Amino acid sequence: MPPDLPALPEDLIACPTCDALYKAVIPAQGSKMACTRCHRVLISPSRHAGAKIILLALASFALVMGAVFQPFLSIKRFWITREATLMDTALAFEGPLLILSVAVLVLVILLPILRLALTVYVLTPLVMNRPPLPFARTAFRMAETLRPWSMAEIFAIGAAVAMIKIVDLAHVSLGPAVWMFAGFVALLSLQNTLMCRWSVWKALDDD
Repeated sequence: MPPDLPALPEDLIACPTCDALYKAVIPAQGSKMACTRCHRVLISPSRHAGAKIILLALASFALVMGAVFQPFLSIKRFWITREATLMDTALAFEGPLLILSVAVLVLVILLPILRLALTVYVLTPLVMNRPPLPFARTAFRMAETLRPWSMAEIFAIGAAVAMIKIVDLAHVSLGPAVWMFAGFVALLSLQNTLMCRWSVWKALDDD
């Protein structure tokens, strides 16, 4: 918010999609408060959601670490077989296209891992009913800022489309990293569903 504009009262909440303004009312457990204009969920408290998100984040970290170093897929054409890990796939380009490889590595692997670490850093004290750690607000703001740039889901869709297109040209075998990465993407989506950002900000502001 620009500094020349007054801050919103604490009992008001603005829809991040259409800017509609509402009075913040905490719904019952399992219910949601949504924008009547664009239907964006604004407040969605859930029992033990923080602990669930932390556990999902730790499981996601284990899965992505396994997916990085385990075989992602193998391609066989006649008598030639090539096997690649997720890291090999991310760094497949060389020369002038090396920047594209770096972008894939950052957006698909490093940024999701960073967001997982920031989420655990912010939520762990709140779940344990302790004061937030230093710079918790900055960490949560950074995690939210990086969310649109965390593109593990986009990479998964692109990889699936690419594999469908090459099955007619060669024999493709899926490695364990494919299933690990698919589980990682699924857990990320579940975390986003469980996360009530208004509740996190409210908890950080109250301490």
